[in-house]
Amino acid sequence: MSDDKIRLGGMALGNGVLVHGPRSWACAVRGSDGELRVASGEKELKSSEIESPLLRGLARIGEMLAVLPAVRRELPEAELPFRQGRVIATVAGCALAAKGLRSSRLGPVAQESAAALLALAPVAMSLRGTEIASYHGAEHISIGSYEHGERRAKEHERCGSHLIGPMVATQAAAQALAVKAPERYRGLARTVGALGAVGVSTEIFGWMVRHPESKVARALAYPGHELQHRLATEEPSDQQVEVAEAALRACLELEEAAAAE
Repeated sequence: MSDDKIRLGGMALGNGVLVHGPRSWACAVRGSDGELRVASGEKELKSSEIESPLLRGLARIGEMLAVLPAVRRELPEAELPFRQGRVIATVAGCALAAKGLRSSRLGPVAQESAAALLALAPVAMSLRGTEIASYHGAEHISIGSYEHGERRAKEHERCGSHLIGPMVATQAAAQALAVKAPERYRGLARTVGALGAVGVSTEIFGWMVRHPESKVARALAYPGHELQHRLATEEPSDQQVEVAEAALRACLELEEAAAAE
């Protein structure tokens, strides 16, 4: 990626794409009437302003979540993936299963590794049988093509799916340490460990992006790449790419205007 390019991220929706940059966001959807609708705005929370590495990772997740209410307000027809009833049911089921794992005879590392993998089930459920996977591919094509100056594939090297490897490893390690805490502090230790693992994982992910040729980086990225390639993305239609590109253009307009001030 060229240094003069603005670093962008995104999220696939059921009927469109959300693109966000350091300061701004833009969302484009295809309405039920076939019309293309776009909304954009400035972020209220900006992780780029956070200096602490551990807090920066949590802030990156928080800034995306903070954008969603504005998306719903400006584009009520936007179909957010985790609003689906079956996804909510899957999340609840996985939480119960994870609780059962932690009371099983498995060792701490095995328990936490299995629980981390269970957390992928809602993602798989949100994609299966929907257009989200195609819009996910459109998001990657539009952002990747902008970054590299040529038409790119439906997979992207900075997709959040590449966090899976670091997240499983750090969560397993953090929770294995948490169970060694005195019983009355164990709940707090689990919570602190989980939050710390998120921060560490995002920093590891940043290192992976900067060192794509490293064998360690490739090994950590492999689970996420396979999920991305086999399940999380599909080849989009021209109309879906058009939606993604509309979101990208609107976001870039705001970012460039902010940079010019």
